[in-house]
Amino acid sequence: MPRPLHILPAVLIAMMTALPALALADPPFTEQTARDIIAASHKVVSPHGVQELKTIDVNGTKQWISVRGNDTRNPVLLFIHGGPASPDMPLSYTFQQPWEDFFTVVQWDQRGAGKTYRANDPKNVEAGMTVEQMTNDATAVVQYLRKTYGKRKIFVIGHSWGSILGLNLAHQHPELLYAYIGVGQAIDMPRAEAEVYRFDMEGARARHDQKAIDALTALGTYPNPKKPITLQEIGVVRQWSSKYGGLAFGRDGFDFDAEAWQLAPEYDDEDINAIGKGSTFSLEHLLPALTTYRFADGMTFECPIFLFEGRHDETVPDVVAADWFKTIKAPAKELVWFEDSAHMVMQEQPGRFLDHLVHDARPYAVAAGDVAPADVVEH
Repeated sequence: MPRPLHILPAVLIAMMTALPALALADPPFTEQTARDIIAASHKVVSPHGVQELKTIDVNGTKQWISVRGNDTRNPVLLFIHGGPASPDMPLSYTFQQPWEDFFTVVQWDQRGAGKTYRANDPKNVEAGMTVEQMTNDATAVVQYLRKTYGKRKIFVIGHSWGSILGLNLAHQHPELLYAYIGVGQAIDMPRAEAEVYRFDMEGARARHDQKAIDALTALGTYPNPKKPITLQEIGVVRQWSSKYGGLAFGRDGFDFDAEAWQLAPEYDDEDINAIGKGSTFSLEHLLPALTTYRFADGMTFECPIFLFEGRHDETVPDVVAADWFKTIKAPAKELVWFEDSAHMVMQEQPGRFLDHLVHDARPYAVAAGDVAPADVVEH
């Protein structure tokens, strides 16, 4: 049946309008396109919220922080990343956004890490690449956050290497913290290395993995108390613990994290390149102290202490932290097990992680009145 003539002009107009768009090829989908999409979807738009990416002065150096939250009346939570020099700022988009309903969350690129490594001449920061100075840096960041966001106390999470800085901070300055939360808590590094080696060798033999058995056997006694652990030795041991699920339970590597860096809204290509450079620089200076570091049994803390531990963590083995935790004293302490996690607990079980942050730790801020007004529920 012929189309009525009176509608043809409208059809033709619609087609002609569409032709320019059809004639243009879609621009290539790049990593920057993905970053822009993620940034748009993660944009903080709430009227009481904050979204800042900036450098601050920390003991004479420029150090980058990201500050995000949907209501600045909520408590501040500082995340101290692991590594050394493995920043979580470029991974935070994979797990952090739900936290921002309950906390103002701060990601900090430490001295020698990521964006901060790029912002400074390495020669000007290398003298401060020590556990003591970087603990002082953490204290300075806490003081900055308290002053800037009007908080008497804040929460601190220390992950992996960052848990050494975080636990030192909690011990030295409990008056600044509502509570400290250790994730993949480092306690006794020589014992931890021996535990990882044991896990690797048992895993290799169970799988009849001769390549792994040969590589591990070639290390001889590990760790050898008569000589320092080398970066090459740590690389061998971590290669196999990661392959056997000791980094992320049920996974055989780190690619899922390293590839996620590429899409970080806070990072450009040069920042991403700086991660590897910063890691090499930081390990060169920190490794000797890190591989012999120990916290004493029976320590006393003056603020609440939480450990969030993956049951399958064989990167910083959970058993070492659990044994130590039994010996310490604190106004309150709690060890929370994540049964389907290894070392990357906040990514592996993000729902349970947030649940424990909100229901176990956040009440200390609630009791102090340092939270946004509760939502009003009308019936």
